Amino acid sequence: MFDNAVHPFDARGVAKRFRHAAIFGALESLEDGETMRFVNDHDPLPLLGQIQQRYGNQVGINYVAREPGNIVIDFRIQLGASAEAVPAVGAAAAAGSCGGGHGCGCSGG
Repeated sequence: MFDNAVHPFDARGVAKRFRHAAIFGALESLEDGETMRFVNDHDPLPLLGQIQQRYGNQVGINYVAREPGNIVIDFRIQLGASAEAVPAVGAAAAAGSCGGGHGCGCSGG
């Protein structure tokens, strides 16, 4: 497989109303062992909760950078991992809102 393959995904260039669908589509196109390097201008806590709820441990989440205005997260496909769902990331994910007025357009779906 492509164990070291890293594919960039810059969410800042995707219209807000299509963002989550585009991210899920990109994740589902990856092969086992591949990584999508996600770049955004704010911390997408609701999205992380949705990813964990939908894929469980089969998508690894690792922050590469977590600074104001510069969020970089590696999403690694791990099909050998249990698909069991894990707890949502942070209180904002549970609330279904990005908070902080970043205007990401998250609707929880």
